[in-house]
Amino acid sequence: MKILYVITSLRTGGAEKLVVQLSEFMKNRGHEVDVALFDGEETDFKKDLEGMGIKTYSFGVGESIYSPKMLRCLKALLRKGKYDIVHTHNSSPQIFAALARRSAGGAKFIHTEHNTTGRRRTWYFRLIDRWVYKKFARTICISDQAYDNLAAHLGNKKIGLQTIKNGADISRLVSAEPVPDLRKDSPEHVVVMVAAFRPQKDQDTLVRAMTYLGEDYVLWLVGGGERMDEVKSLAKELSLENRVKFFGLRMDVPQILKTADVVVMSSHYEGLSLSSIEGMAVGKPFIASDVDGLREIVGGAGILFKEGDAEGLASEIKKCCTDKDYCSAVASACMDRAREYDFEKMALSYEAVYKEVLK
Repeated sequence: MKILYVITSLRTGGAEKLVVQLSEFMKNRGHEVDVALFDGEETDFKKDLEGMGIKTYSFGVGESIYSPKMLRCLKALLRKGKYDIVHTHNSSPQIFAALARRSAGGAKFIHTEHNTTGRRRTWYFRLIDRWVYKKFARTICISDQAYDNLAAHLGNKKIGLQTIKNGADISRLVSAEPVPDLRKDSPEHVVVMVAAFRPQKDQDTLVRAMTYLGEDYVLWLVGGGERMDEVKSLAKELSLENRVKFFGLRMDVPQILKTADVVVMSSHYEGLSLSSIEGMAVGKPFIASDVDGLREIVGGAGILFKEGDAEGLASEIKKCCTDKDYCSAVASACMDRAREYDFEKMALSYEAVYKEVLK
């Protein structure tokens, strides 16, 4: 098969990581893979793809991902590429792919729905979305909750919807080694959150939780994004500059997770968070907001706290750091749960969908 993945960019994020991992997997399975980027800014993920010999097409850098230019570039690539499968991620690639579909010959279009909610989930977008989703042979939802919410938005018109749960490379995470040097200047207890600084994430509550914990607790925030400066300002406002450390974008996330004591995912909503699966696989207690997309994978294994409840989150962090038996039990349950979300199983399911729609 000749496969084209279409995504807004390859900055840090769950969708971006999935595209990189799927591209590598499909190439290793003997398929020809290209990746189209609406914003082709140079990133580590983009370099990884190019290092694998996977061709990337950049439609622009720093331009609006809803610019008509993106549609023109996509149409031109579809005419030239003669793809069998066109697989979109994120909202703008999905919409423009639906509009460009006639340029793709006999290609089959697949879309992955990465979230349980979004700005288009309103009554006035419903008719437009019904038209858009009908242009895709399949829409893959990354969790059961994402499936249910999308089906409800479309008026229970289940237009080619199915669920393939996200997966992570569990063996790589389990075998990762901690980095003692990272803790040289850190106090006794280290809390970490790995997530892009985007509106759906809630680093703010985790930063506020630090005000309920003593000086022997430090927070590591790993990731980049448009809200980083806002969260830095909050840490400064709360006089936490010395206890909240911003790591930026990192490619050694498994090692960082292994080095911390507690892993947290504070969010307003998720699809099915790859970062959360990774956080549950490293042998540490995992704490997450009790919201769609996290409740599904964390409940009954890790710890859920009420969305936005900084004091409650701080209490859970403290218990994990001071009660060794509790910490060990939660960490063990999290590892067992993470093993249910295996990357290879997920990738083979995607490949099966591609073959099925091409029959």
